[in-house]
Amino acid sequence: MSKATETEPSAATSPTAPKAELGPTMLGSQILVECLEREGVDVIFAYPGGASMEIHQALTKSKKIRVYLPRHEQGGVFAAEGYARATGRAGVCMATSGPGATNLVSGLADAYMDSVPIVAITGQVPQAMIGKGAFQETDFFGLTLPVVKHSYLVTDLNELPRIVKEAFYIAQTGRPGPVVIDVPKNIQQQRTQPVYPGALSLRGYCPDRRAEDLALHEIVGLIEKAERPMLYCGGGIISSGASGELRRFVEATQIPIATTIMGCGAFPETHPLSLKWLGMHGTAYANWAVAQADLLLAFGVRFDDRVTGKVDKFCEHGTIVHIDLDPSEINKNRKVHLPIVSDIRYALGRLNQMLIERPLEKRFTAWHQQVAEWKAKAPLRYQVTEEVLKSQHVRDHMGGDARQVVLPQEAVAMLYELTQGEAIITTGVGQHQMWAGQFYNYKYPRQLLTSAGLGAMGYGYPAALGAKVACPDRQVVDIDGDGSFLMNVQELATAHIEGIAAKAMILNNQHLGMVVQWEDRFYQGNRGHTYLGDPENMRQIYPDFVAIAKAFNVPCERVIYRKDLRAAMQRMLDSDQPYVLDIITPYTEHVLPFIPAGRTVNDMIWQ
Repeated sequence: MSKATETEPSAATSPTAPKAELGPTMLGSQILVECLEREGVDVIFAYPGGASMEIHQALTKSKKIRVYLPRHEQGGVFAAEGYARATGRAGVCMATSGPGATNLVSGLADAYMDSVPIVAITGQVPQAMIGKGAFQETDFFGLTLPVVKHSYLVTDLNELPRIVKEAFYIAQTGRPGPVVIDVPKNIQQQRTQPVYPGALSLRGYCPDRRAEDLALHEIVGLIEKAERPMLYCGGGIISSGASGELRRFVEATQIPIATTIMGCGAFPETHPLSLKWLGMHGTAYANWAVAQADLLLAFGVRFDDRVTGKVDKFCEHGTIVHIDLDPSEINKNRKVHLPIVSDIRYALGRLNQMLIERPLEKRFTAWHQQVAEWKAKAPLRYQVTEEVLKSQHVRDHMGGDARQVVLPQEAVAMLYELTQGEAIITTGVGQHQMWAGQFYNYKYPRQLLTSAGLGAMGYGYPAALGAKVACPDRQVVDIDGDGSFLMNVQELATAHIEGIAAKAMILNNQHLGMVVQWEDRFYQGNRGHTYLGDPENMRQIYPDFVAIAKAFNVPCERVIYRKDLRAAMQRMLDSDQPYVLDIITPYTEHVLPFIPAGRTVNDMIWQ
């Protein structure tokens, strides 16, 4: 087929749709809070300031919305992301104008890259001052246009109820994403009798796209002809709530599956047909399988460069089918043979019905045997090497007992064992993020919450706070690096004061580990400002996270020796408070497998 195939349901409003409702006269700030309550918002992460304090005053009167006060606006937006990723509902954050608003930008860009529903509300200077360089003024509407799904600058108070309803609808439907509502202070202070809209029908916006049966039948035909089929699935499976349909499809077809980092948990990684995830630091066997596949079913993915490497060589000899809800992703990074624009949950549901009506006779036995051989050849593993034992860094911190060193991979594997694979895991960005993906097996969607597309350091602990607020009965652990954790360490105050029992397990190697790995591989080990410790006292562990946590009244302990790790980790997990476990690890460890950027599977370093 030469173009993407889709059908679009009618956007006509149902005759039974709710009608508009007239409310009592209120201030703009009060109307905004009422609109949030009507959208079912129960949590907002908000840092006040001059241009947003009217809204905070209105929030103090709300009996439905709990306000969590982050200690930095970036912490607030990352926490809102953690809430949204854990629940699938829009996370809500708020900041004041100028620097408060600009501190949200990294989180909005992260949500945009990873398709996370966020509604970000910002105060703005009064309309009469806009464009005049007023105190704490920025054009936040214009500033965020490239990194949001949609933006609003409220210029008429009577439009506010419609804008809020549209913002949540846009953020949560179709391909999810962040929406900004910028509210000038004079709008917050005006009074009007609000009209709350009923049903929405946005011209030109069709979030529910559905594949034609003809195209789906073609997929079934391609599967019947294939000898080495592979599934490549991403975050779209999780966003659309299609994990159940995906599992039924895999078990009906017996096609092996690899996910992206964003897709971790979309299919249980403990299942025999799972190859975990692929790409730069994905499993060797997943990368080999995709490279050798004669049919690649790419569902809810965007062919990210960290997955494909040299994109024109990715699955070079296979027929590629791409199903995605967003038409802009079709043929953007990789030309495919059968492009289909559709909600993936709908497409998988129809495919499963077709397979019930006409079950496949093939079971790909030879292909399964080949995949099993690859799994046996290159399992994920780790060991204490002579290089580790001889490392000056290890000798400085181990007191001569180098064989008791804790490898970061071992710490993640132990966390998986002690939590029985049931915890929600968040991460910062770097080597620890990759090890968290490799050595924790994800069984459920929305279990690994990580900054995948943007790669924003400092994401892990604020996201853990948001996830714990959303899922108070779940164990939530941030697997972090010392560099990433330090970037939003102030959120320990939020955790303590707000009583959010999210845990942080720091894999502390005193370096920017991933950059060090690239220095070792491509720059002859020359250190370009990647050491985070004190160069005047390299035997000292710096900074002292135990002392920092104590200052925030958060329990923390440091682990240096392997013999102490299990008991310390269990104490962290058993605590009913926020808790930090600072695990000292060697910086000499590299994340393997490793496909260098822009290269192919043939260049993969896997042992």
